[in-house]
Amino acid sequence: MLIKELNTLEPQARRLEPSPDARASSRRAVLNYTEQFLDDIDRLSAFNEYASETKQSAELDISESPIDLDNAIKIIGEHVDKPGLNPASGGHLGYIPGGGIYFSALGDYMAAVTNRYAGIRFTGPGAVALEHALVRWMAKLVGYPATAAGNLTSGGSIANLCAIVAARDASGLKAADWHRAVIYTTEHAHHCLDKAYRIAGLGEAVRRVIPMDERFRMDTAALERSVEVDRREGLRPFLVVGNAGSTDVGAIDPLDRIAEIAKQNKLWFHIDAAYGGFFILTDEGREKLRGIEKSDSVVMDPHKGLFLPYGLGTVLVRERAHLKHSHQYSAAYMQDAAGADEDSPADLSPELTKHFRGLRLWLPLKLHGIAPFRACLQEKLLLARYAYEQLMQMSGFEVLNEPELSVVAYRYVPKSGDANAFNKRIQAAVQKDGRVFISSTTIRGTVYLRLAILAFRTHLNTIQLALEILKEKVSELEGSRQ
Repeated sequence: MLIKELNTLEPQARRLEPSPDARASSRRAVLNYTEQFLDDIDRLSAFNEYASETKQSAELDISESPIDLDNAIKIIGEHVDKPGLNPASGGHLGYIPGGGIYFSALGDYMAAVTNRYAGIRFTGPGAVALEHALVRWMAKLVGYPATAAGNLTSGGSIANLCAIVAARDASGLKAADWHRAVIYTTEHAHHCLDKAYRIAGLGEAVRRVIPMDERFRMDTAALERSVEVDRREGLRPFLVVGNAGSTDVGAIDPLDRIAEIAKQNKLWFHIDAAYGGFFILTDEGREKLRGIEKSDSVVMDPHKGLFLPYGLGTVLVRERAHLKHSHQYSAAYMQDAAGADEDSPADLSPELTKHFRGLRLWLPLKLHGIAPFRACLQEKLLLARYAYEQLMQMSGFEVLNEPELSVVAYRYVPKSGDANAFNKRIQAAVQKDGRVFISSTTIRGTVYLRLAILAFRTHLNTIQLALEILKEKVSELEGSRQ
């Protein structure tokens, strides 16, 4: 009876293994679609408005009945790749852009087909060695010693969480101490950090929002005073978080001075460099990021500054022991993997099951070398400077400040009426136009528009187009009020 049932199930189960001919035809269909997408990328809109029904399309629902690949690709094209933001577009100037370089996609394809496991060294020694090599390269890049360790995560949110947990444990905090523990940030710290504090059990910790200077960088004198006061009042200052490229304006806190204050007061110094960290590849960026090497932990996102597809962040911790202490666990069924002479990624992060995401970074770095990445980053710095200079000359526009990295915050001051409302209308008009995508933020009660220049396909012609669109939409909106 059992054999009979198995013989019935096996042919059905084997459908999951397509034949060589089926693989070839499927691969051609997918490649045709993706090649057409790349051929059209400069003509595709950066943003397409969409109806609310899109997210509830019945064609996206799963059922028992299969469909053919051509139909599936058609559904993806219509309901996934067309509506909303096109992150692969060079016209994505809104949020901190991701990338999508081609060789990274090939790395993902190889990793998915071979299904190499990158969590435990015992079972995936080559995959783990490759990921450790990437971590060593990035640790050396920021100036960390040989004692450093790190992990390739899904993004900056999980990377920041790993660092916060390591900081908590290294500081010797217990649950009974959390209401006295003090965390120091500015109001421009990324909101994923608030989420990390809560997940790490630090929701009751005292938060000190340190004032910023006129360039939106942490006021280190205010930080020092705040730490002194908290100590006198019997609190336990333990963590200061610096920005190395804030999301709102791209500001870099005075990392060198913060490091000094942290050392004097035995604080863990964490740097969120998810956006700005890889600018250290450029001469200008290395100078601006001076002091990053003195931190206890840092987060950098290759899917931002190295232009990879979404899904790869990095946490680096100066002392391996702290990361390992917070994240290493063991189980009886994993006893065969014990005793390795090198830590596994699973010992250094919350993940056990781990996709071999390192291949998406290793392959393009090996095939391109570092030079094109450095040139692309330097190009973005210069494009931001160009946009800043042009906006300063455009009638009615004002720029918040000179960009420190590649984010330019600006606004239009209308001849009459509410400037905040008018700038929101500009943003909506540019979004509806779709050729480029910009975003807005509110800083000290004032609405600013943002050009976040980081997509690897963004070049001079893209910025010139964006500026022309801004002029065009302002003229239309001003005219409509007359």
